[in-house]
Amino acid sequence: MTSHPLQGAMNAKNPWRSVLMMVGAMGCFVVNDAISKYVSQGMPSAQLIFLRGCMATSLVLLVVRALGATKRLGGVVQPRVAMRAAVDACATVLYLFSLFHLPLGTATAINLAAPLFMTVFAVVFLRERAGIARWAAVLLGFAGVLCVVRPDSQGIDGWALMCLVGALFQAARDLLTRRIDPTIPSIVVTLATSVAVALLAGALSLWQGWRPFTAGDLASLGLASAFLASAYFLLVQSMRQGDMSLTAPFRYSALLFAMLLGYVVWGDVPDTWAWIGIALLVGAGLHVVRSERGRNNPTRVLDAQPE
Repeated sequence: MTSHPLQGAMNAKNPWRSVLMMVGAMGCFVVNDAISKYVSQGMPSAQLIFLRGCMATSLVLLVVRALGATKRLGGVVQPRVAMRAAVDACATVLYLFSLFHLPLGTATAINLAAPLFMTVFAVVFLRERAGIARWAAVLLGFAGVLCVVRPDSQGIDGWALMCLVGALFQAARDLLTRRIDPTIPSIVVTLATSVAVALLAGALSLWQGWRPFTAGDLASLGLASAFLASAYFLLVQSMRQGDMSLTAPFRYSALLFAMLLGYVVWGDVPDTWAWIGIALLVGAGLHVVRSERGRNNPTRVLDAQPE
């Protein structure tokens, strides 16, 4: 089967294109998060995620048609694609529910724990060896998480804990992404994710209930959906095309976007402990990425790397 020219161009190997895709994906994710968080002030969480998911699915279907990939839609129900989509849906819903109750920068910082979970998964599931330095980085990273969430006498804030569990699911998603048949177009993997998110949120909305919404809410969610669909596609393309040891550090660009938008929209400024935690998280994550880059087996590096 002859591939669509645009699809062929996107499949070209270009490491710096993959870096730009990763940065673009992070920027799109954060803008989508900011818009969704703003709309959530007047709409139940599950209803919002469901409406946004339906819009994102519609947009992705248009891209599928534009790329000439309609004959490959059967890949959505391929077991590994479906499993990844289900795990990603859980990660998305957990993250967004917590995001709507946490500062944008705080939720994004906690989300940076995903690469640390990936190190643990690589040892447990991929049988990789982790030296003292890597384990020390993981411990420092989780210490950074504690600095960000700052447990008090009553324990860790429930929303912060939910965000951390969402990061765990994201790490599992990243592990599954590299196991998907490379012949399945990235846009089909993207479609599977958006459908799974909409289905899960729709089920939850039946329990949480619905409220009336305005045309402005729909317009905002439509814009958020456009950023979300773009983020999904850019992320999958980056992970499947590029050397993850090169692109993974640029995941942390999300924190810069989140801090900037959090300040501009809500006036959020992290305190001293939060900055310390963020520094530990970023430092630990970058150390993990660097240690992976130094390995001699490139295939295992690609499989083990976080997004």
